Amino acid sequence: MSWRIAVRHRTGYQYGSPARASYNEARMTPATTGDQHTLASRLDLTPDARPLKYVDYWGTVVHAFDVHVPHTELVVTATSVVETPSPRPAPPQVGWDELAEPSTLDRFAELLAPSRYVVAESEVDELARLLRSTHPPVEAGWRAGGWVHDTLEYVRGASQVGTTSAEVRALGKGVCQDFSHLALAVLRSCGLPARYVSGYLHPGRDAEIDEPVRAESHAWVEFWAGDWVAVDPSNLSEVADRHVVVARGRDYADVRPLAGVY
Repeated sequence: MSWRIAVRHRTGYQYGSPARASYNEARMTPATTGDQHTLASRLDLTPDARPLKYVDYWGTVVHAFDVHVPHTELVVTATSVVETPSPRPAPPQVGWDELAEPSTLDRFAELLAPSRYVVAESEVDELARLLRSTHPPVEAGWRAGGWVHDTLEYVRGASQVGTTSAEVRALGKGVCQDFSHLALAVLRSCGLPARYVSGYLHPGRDAEIDEPVRAESHAWVEFWAGDWVAVDPSNLSEVADRHVVVARGRDYADVRPLAGVY
């Protein structure tokens, strides 16, 4: 059974002295995909500005806006109502030979290569070779997520926004962003096209209707093995009705909720 979730996300910046102007992009509107539907959405800005809405290269809804009055604080509040998907059926079973076909490698080249926060390293390559040699693609993808879950400890404040997959592997702890980056490194090393997903996770499995809860942004990954398969390496929960997708990309750099210059 799908859920209908209302989300209110408030974020922004505070400046030590008035900013004369700022130029910003917000990626805070949940996606409408084949199995998720955004029924309503709204973006409120302080100071007031008129955003330009567009869809970026990765299919994410972006609101670009400029502020040209002096301001010491920028506040962006996104509200939405989203109908989330029911649990997905089992993915098709493809083999490693199909994933190695030139057409597949060309189609997913950007999701197989290292990226800003997902780097190649020999320790990860060794694990990937073991997974490839002992499991079919879908099972290898699931086990990659499980390995990350068992390897890292979830600790707030242990990492920074710019921490790479190699740095978090060495550190041994981080948050959902770090779990996702390390999972992407393993999946791509296996030869599985993989992408970063940002959004929200409702914390209650048995939530009551109209009961407000406090939560935070969340991140997980999807890998391609004949179809897209989602895995949440930070908690290994099923990615379905409690997850709300906002943006997808190569890593966090492609999906930042709010970014800009001033």
